[in-house]
Amino acid sequence: MSDKSCGPVARAVLQQCLQARLQVKAAQEHCDAEWVEVGRGMVIYVCFFKGATDDILPKMVSTLLNLRLCESESGRMVSVLELPGSVLVVPQATLGGKAKGRVMQYHNNIGKEDGLRLYTAFVALCQQEVAGVTLKHGTYGNRQVLKLDTNGPYTHLVDF
Repeated sequence: MSDKSCGPVARAVLQQCLQARLQVKAAQEHCDAEWVEVGRGMVIYVCFFKGATDDILPKMVSTLLNLRLCESESGRMVSVLELPGSVLVVPQATLGGKAKGRVMQYHNNIGKEDGLRLYTAFVALCQQEVAGVTLKHGTYGNRQVLKLDTNGPYTHLVDF
């Protein structure tokens, strides 16, 4: 995890979902928008802060994929890997925002190049861990449209 005196180096928000659809490429003049879809499982929104390194990635992946946040048919809470379920990873730089007056500022977010590198490595590690589970992901650095069906606002914030 992070050094408590310096604050977190990454943040994730987990949202249980019944179905999610994410636009990964906007429509152009001669081509339709591109989307990725997942079924029942969870959406992981992820943001990296200044000071984040590759060292935090294995801990993030293990923690996020193994948290028992999904309800099985028996009513027992299980991880998305135990469902088995689907995972949608969405880069979400706005998780690093802090309100200053009436505007949000993102001074603590990692630079774009380092953020892209960490996001790509995070997705690759997730893919290694989710054998048999559908994993889709968004495009780093692009604004993306998300359509989400959920069976409740069962959202969790996890700092690393």
